[in-house]
Amino acid sequence: MSNRKILPGRPPRTRVLHPETSAITEGYDPEMSVMAARSPIYPVSTYCFHNAAEAKHYFDMALGRVEAPEGGVSSSELIYARLNNPNAEMFEHLMVPIERGAKGAVSFASGMSSIATCMLALLRPGDAILHTRPVYGGTAHLMDHMLEPFGITSRGVEAGSTESMQQEAERLGDSLAIIYIETPANPTLRMTDIHAAARLAKDLGRKRKIVVIVDNTFLGPVFQSPLERGADICLYSATKYIGGHSDLVAGVIVTRDLDLLERVRTVRSFFGTICEPFSAWLLQRSMATIYTRTIKQSKNASKIVDRIKDNPKIQAIHYPTLFHGDQARVYAEQCSAPGAMIAFEVKGGQKAAFRFLDALRIPKLAVSLGSVESLVTHPRTTVSSEMPPEEMDRCGITDGLIRYSTGVEYWRDLAADIEQALDRI
Repeated sequence: MSNRKILPGRPPRTRVLHPETSAITEGYDPEMSVMAARSPIYPVSTYCFHNAAEAKHYFDMALGRVEAPEGGVSSSELIYARLNNPNAEMFEHLMVPIERGAKGAVSFASGMSSIATCMLALLRPGDAILHTRPVYGGTAHLMDHMLEPFGITSRGVEAGSTESMQQEAERLGDSLAIIYIETPANPTLRMTDIHAAARLAKDLGRKRKIVVIVDNTFLGPVFQSPLERGADICLYSATKYIGGHSDLVAGVIVTRDLDLLERVRTVRSFFGTICEPFSAWLLQRSMATIYTRTIKQSKNASKIVDRIKDNPKIQAIHYPTLFHGDQARVYAEQCSAPGAMIAFEVKGGQKAAFRFLDALRIPKLAVSLGSVESLVTHPRTTVSSEMPPEEMDRCGITDGLIRYSTGVEYWRDLAADIEQALDRI
């Protein structure tokens, strides 16, 4: 499947395609299924072998007893759906040209399963994770609590502070195994310099490779390319901008290191955290419009911010086009657009924030993001509420903070709706 055939009568390609084209044309060969223009769904649990020798060979490859093809066991070596399925593979192949700098991808049943599987594949007792903060509440709970009984240490530093990251990394010494970055951070949108983190990992990796993982969920692959900035693994909750329609739950990692890819894929095979066929099929459908959707959403958000930034009911707006100093430098160097996530603080704390949220008429009050419909939430009492209050205070997750995920609706309607809701405070 990775060596996609040219249809009969079609001339061979003479140039590398732009990811915007690859999002529609890659990942599926019509010859795989009666020449259907789009891929079918394969709701299959087990796959047949031509003979006993072939079955032995496929298992030898799956278990690493013999060398597998580049990128791992492919669709021509299907065994069992817990290990692989055609739809997951098509989506994974499609992610590679979309994520600049990638050589392979592994899909998962959810964003959290992708994070947990990575951690279990790459960490051992005595290892340490250095992560930016804030991070998504589920990620923070996994690193700060669930991994601790396995003898794994977690340390957090302020997102955007390269100096703090370096100091903490030096204190952790040779135990440091992973630098985990969420940029922009959820929900404050604070950005971390990926290139600086990758350089630090290289400088300090004297006895072992320090793996740099970037959660790129908040911007998505269209506007930020962590692998080109030196990250080893780029990770997504594919539920968000990649899926984009609030109708699936999935995760995916992409990497430029095929050894890391196989380590993660092997753990996924045993745990069965693979993306199931229907969700993978939906993801492939969604990838065809990812550029159209996210560019529209980013433009909408930028226009809304320009219109509401001086509203007297708003205490502060956190959005890349309004950044100053080093945050503005990081945004300019590693992002091609500001994205569709807006974080703003209303005056009056939680009471005012709840009044504002209840007065909105267009967005759905929900905890996800990245969908075609606008979604809004109060992070301190929802997505970040697993964090201790003092940690939320330190990270800037205030009682008045609102997280607004901009959809593809008409931006003037969204802006007017925000303004009328602010008037209700």
